[in-house]
Amino acid sequence: MSVITRFPSAVLSALFLACSGSALHAADVAPNGYNTPIPVDVLTPDTVKTRLGTFRYFDGFPDDETMRKARRQVDLGRGVQTFLNFMPAASLEMLYVGHRDGYGLKPNRDIGIFDELMSAKSLWLTGNTDTVYASAFLDLSDGPVVVEVPPGTGPGTVNDAFFRFVVDMGGPGPDKGKGGKYLILGPGHQAPASTDGFFVARTPSIINWLILRGFLDDQGQPDTARDSFKNGLKVYPYAMRANPQANSFKNLTDWTVNTIHANNFRFYEELNEVIQREPSEMFSPELLGMASAIGIQKGKPFAPNAEQKALLTESVAIGNATARSILFSPQDPKAYIYPGKAGYWQTGFPGGSHEYLVDKGNGGRDMDGRTLFFYLATVNTPAMALELPGVGSQYAFTSRDGNGAYLDGANTYKLTVPANAPANRFWSFVVYDPQTRSMLQSKESPYPSKNNKRNQDMVSNADGSVDLYFGPEPPAGQEANWVKTVPGKGWFGIFRLYGPEQAWFDRTWKLGPIDKL
Repeated sequence: MSVITRFPSAVLSALFLACSGSALHAADVAPNGYNTPIPVDVLTPDTVKTRLGTFRYFDGFPDDETMRKARRQVDLGRGVQTFLNFMPAASLEMLYVGHRDGYGLKPNRDIGIFDELMSAKSLWLTGNTDTVYASAFLDLSDGPVVVEVPPGTGPGTVNDAFFRFVVDMGGPGPDKGKGGKYLILGPGHQAPASTDGFFVARTPSIINWLILRGFLDDQGQPDTARDSFKNGLKVYPYAMRANPQANSFKNLTDWTVNTIHANNFRFYEELNEVIQREPSEMFSPELLGMASAIGIQKGKPFAPNAEQKALLTESVAIGNATARSILFSPQDPKAYIYPGKAGYWQTGFPGGSHEYLVDKGNGGRDMDGRTLFFYLATVNTPAMALELPGVGSQYAFTSRDGNGAYLDGANTYKLTVPANAPANRFWSFVVYDPQTRSMLQSKESPYPSKNNKRNQDMVSNADGSVDLYFGPEPPAGQEANWVKTVPGKGWFGIFRLYGPEQAWFDRTWKLGPIDKL
């Protein structure tokens, strides 16, 4: 709130009276230096007190200190907003870098598969232990790329370099789980004269991420999905369609590779790589203007001086705090699944739009909703946001117990999963580290999760419900239903339903809170 000091109260009163309504009146008092009444709204006092200090002016001219304070605040704000608004781009960039430099996978050729499922060794934003991931990057700089998916593929998606949805594949895609060929057209690409036999999709970016999921078999094993990918998944340039090069498959299960964007100055360097590589048309002028204001512009070196680097380092610190506040304590009631924040269960898609649109776009974009999702997760697809009973997957996450306290790895907790969970495939619960937003690491538990298909030794209650326990040690007799946590570390959990049924969407089946014992 600003405190205005310049004009005597009698003059201010006269000015406010003169400016009320739609017209000025000839009899109203004019301030010194004016021949006519001037709306007080357009005048700047000689001193204005703000949280940044006192701004000083000579007849509207700011002094040097005022200009310095205001300029620094604008630059700081632009750095914060660049972090928050470009987070999806930096996140996908680090997935790309992790695949290219960490796993050693070449785009358009090499495919990574988590043969024995993803473990806590992997630094991936909220990856799961429940499905067999097949992951590859598409580089469209030299022309369109073809993706062939085998029958039986679960939810699969292509996202562009800004983590925007391009096309679904597998179960929720146009092949409807029967398999098929997808032709991905990049910036400036012309569609071939005939696209018969292809599902065609366009993307505005050069680099795109392909992520597919295969389901465990009835015994909870990954073998069927893994073999299906290795025998039927293909990625190759369209120009090589007559004789495509064989794909190379690499098991990623035991690799420790970072795929997460930085939360320090390095973030801006990650973003610079994206802006230098991708066509400018991929981003709006407003977004690019935000980045250029802090020195990131296509075709120009990003070389901030010491003062600029210090300011951006402060900006990203504020941005990181903001993102964590939005994720773990959102103010929007739509971020919570149940009324009154019951159980503190949250959704990654407040408002139910994968584009984070408010009122179908009439309210613009939910900026906090987008930040919440991309600080937490990857893979952007309508199949995760829309109510599609029997298709895709749904998620609920929480970082708090039933009393609203953050989950603490030193404590023991219980969650009761009610009987008849509305998932026609299976449900799971995975525990995550709040620092990395990746799976919680411990020596004894490489898979910090429970899955009602894989963990068939879990004990059910007489009514069909299942009690899950979380803590450093299992309660007596509950080893099969226990997930280890780590004293000195917090944790949060995600409950997933694969093939969610109507009872989930209409809330006739509900999760209760995680209770501290």
